[in-house]
Amino acid sequence: MLSTFAVVSAGHAQRAPARGTPNVEFEMMTWPEVKQALADGKTTALFYTGGTEQRGPQNVNGGHNLMGRATVKGIALGLGNAIAMPVLPYTPNNASATLPGTIGLTPELLAAILERISEQAITTGFRNVVLMGDHGGGQPNVYVEVAKKLTDKYAAQGIRVVYCDDVYSKANDDFSKWLDEQKLSGGGHASIIDTSEMLYLGGAEWVRLKELPNAEGDPILPRGQRPDPSVPRKNNGITGDARKSTKALGKKIFDLKVDYAVKQIRSLLAP
Repeated sequence: MLSTFAVVSAGHAQRAPARGTPNVEFEMMTWPEVKQALADGKTTALFYTGGTEQRGPQNVNGGHNLMGRATVKGIALGLGNAIAMPVLPYTPNNASATLPGTIGLTPELLAAILERISEQAITTGFRNVVLMGDHGGGQPNVYVEVAKKLTDKYAAQGIRVVYCDDVYSKANDDFSKWLDEQKLSGGGHASIIDTSEMLYLGGAEWVRLKELPNAEGDPILPRGQRPDPSVPRKNNGITGDARKSTKALGKKIFDLKVDYAVKQIRSLLAP
């Protein structure tokens, strides 16, 4: 799938597109190029939210944004009629002095920002706006509510605003089930899923390889079960176990996210 989408890591995405690869990133285009793209039928704007938060001792704090840029570019290339808008680097979360890597918004602020930037895209000339996120904060409520509000407002003009959740919920859920079948612990925050994708896309620039052998956090407990008070918490920002993270696993989850998103967006925007 990577060969189809010609996706590069976000660490290299700021360079000019490789020869033969369409330029689908709004921030890497000039205004005449955007205008021409719209005239050529690339009238779907893809807004992907990231997030700045601690990701355990092994992953850089901007992981959501870095993965998000590569993911939304892959989705735009897969769709063929879309432009990847700049990734929003802040989503609902709370800063912490104990694990100082997080800068967050409130859900109310996120809603206002999503509404504003969506309407800016509509003013620019986009006919469809797709909202997606790499971080759980605000999903699904904020995204669903903004999409409905703006679709109701602009439907008479043939403009649609939709929320694509398969890129986050379905892709992660299905990949976690597959990991269980492979006898690998899926985990949660900063676990094998996140760390593998960051390894695949950014390598040692995004993941501190020397930290991987010890990248085990607090376990995920069954619903309703409380932690054993006699067992000291690691409280290192990892939920689960990231020690068996690999680039191969990262490619698998990345490809899954792009594939699921392309299919769902086509379905949502079908005539």
